[in-house]
Amino acid sequence: MTDFATVGRHYAEHSGSARGRLRHDLVARRVLAELPDRPSTVLDAGCGDGEMTVRLAAAGHRVTAVDPSAGMLAAAARRLDARPGLGARVRLLEAGIHDLPFGAKEFDAVCCHGVLMYLDEPTTAVARLAGLVAPGGVLSILTKNRAAIGAREALRGDYAAARELIERDAATSVGNLGLATRGDTAEELDRLAAAQGLVPQPWQGVRIFHDHQGDWAPGPEEYGLALETEWAASTRDPYRQLGRLVHTVARAPRGGG
Repeated sequence: MTDFATVGRHYAEHSGSARGRLRHDLVARRVLAELPDRPSTVLDAGCGDGEMTVRLAAAGHRVTAVDPSAGMLAAAARRLDARPGLGARVRLLEAGIHDLPFGAKEFDAVCCHGVLMYLDEPTTAVARLAGLVAPGGVLSILTKNRAAIGAREALRGDYAAARELIERDAATSVGNLGLATRGDTAEELDRLAAAQGLVPQPWQGVRIFHDHQGDWAPGPEEYGLALETEWAASTRDPYRQLGRLVHTVARAPRGGG
């Protein structure tokens, strides 16, 4: 798996762009809506530079933020240092998806955002993450939408690349960081979660209308309108099927079985 510290500057630039902010705002809105008002225990698996970790901690939740990259954890620590008081709610830990040092059903929510696309296959990771969800808790997965591979290229006018990806039903394409990344479908992710005893909830498409706009720099009013339009479309067909990313949520039965 890629050490994102080696592409940290590009990662930070994308994350801080309007396009990156759309992703974070849409995903955080859904995750926070799924959590109870009381402080909850959350695992942010593959936390990167801590964008989601900070949002969860700021909402009052206790977050264990895990990443295999020491460099990205250092970036997350710097982000936390810039928000006095949040650090007390966060534990940073260096580990990968397959060597998480936690017991079964330990967290009220398990988030794995932007990670599966860098793994060879999703089955093992989803099974491990699902096993960490406490009764009544949720598993939140954000990854590349295989069903929409080729859409970005076509909308940007790179028709040769788009046609090649579409005609061979490509499972991978080059992402924002210049790395080849693998896609999954919402249906497959829901099936994997259900196989672990979780109950899939409605899934969302993320960045439907703005994914191809790499130089998009809206003012506050335009951004707000764009965000609400993306949110409205994110749960509706056929729009959600065209999202660059797919966000699935599955809930563990309260009885634990």
